[in-house]
Amino acid sequence: MISPVLAIVGGLILLVWSADQFVEGAASTARHFGMPALLIGMVIVGFGTSAPEMVVSAIASSQGNPGIALGNAYGSNITNIALILGLTALISPIAVHSQVLRKELPILMAVTLLAAGQLWDGDLSKNDALILLAVFTGLMGWTIWQGMKKKTDALGDEVDKEMEERTMPLRRAIFWLVTGLVLLVASSRLLVWGAVEIAQGLGVSDLIIGLTIVAVGTSLPELASSIIATRKGEHDIALGNVIGSNLFNTLAVVGIAGVIHPLGVGPEVLSRDILVMAILTGAIFIVGYGFRGPGRINRYEGVALLACYIGYTTYLVYGVIAS
Repeated sequence: MISPVLAIVGGLILLVWSADQFVEGAASTARHFGMPALLIGMVIVGFGTSAPEMVVSAIASSQGNPGIALGNAYGSNITNIALILGLTALISPIAVHSQVLRKELPILMAVTLLAAGQLWDGDLSKNDALILLAVFTGLMGWTIWQGMKKKTDALGDEVDKEMEERTMPLRRAIFWLVTGLVLLVASSRLLVWGAVEIAQGLGVSDLIIGLTIVAVGTSLPELASSIIATRKGEHDIALGNVIGSNLFNTLAVVGIAGVIHPLGVGPEVLSRDILVMAILTGAIFIVGYGFRGPGRINRYEGVALLACYIGYTTYLVYGVIAS
């Protein structure tokens, strides 16, 4: 059991570090080629922070571990909203100024309902996965169009400020882009191996491991970047990290895993995990959209989100102990 534990710890450390280098390299490379700051924040950063989930779920699916693939994606979404937004709102209330993010909140809600509808029959077929990827492709097209059309936005201004502080030469940016991606794949394989071994050793379903250890581990890049952003007062980056990551997870991560291998879905995923994810998504839609003015997630709402995460995780752990 020692080797799998070391594999998970080492894999998570390398995963977080390599994901950070990959995002830095990708964002700097895109900036050198003239990509607008808003588009970098909406596409490059969103893709980069979801790269750990994408690689881990793809590897898990190819190795016949659908529980880790689905648990990683949906568990990361729950972690992003309840733990990450809860913590960041507790540090500093999150004010939503970006009009782009206000448009993406209802889209995230609709995508979550689409995911729930697809799993209603207890199976995620290749056709279901292709639909998710088609929606993702269309959403990316719309996002790029929005980013190119919209000249100013609060999110773009915050990303532009960050890029000026963390710029690097093109050759160095490409080096970290490639190196980060290679290490991302290697660390993901290590993490999946350790997670599967622990699940088998403890007699726990790989879904539970995916929803807890793997989901929290692959969400660490979003946690770090959101806390740093909110401490700087860059609230739209903090919320944008979560919205972008959850869209990527629900559409691209699950879609890629399902195309590689159809995923069987237990009834608990729909009645427990998807339900919690949908409720949390609806909650941030209501408070973040701002129907009567600018959206805002205050400290009380942050405490409520953290309480939801603690309650959900406790319920999962209690279920393992009881069984």
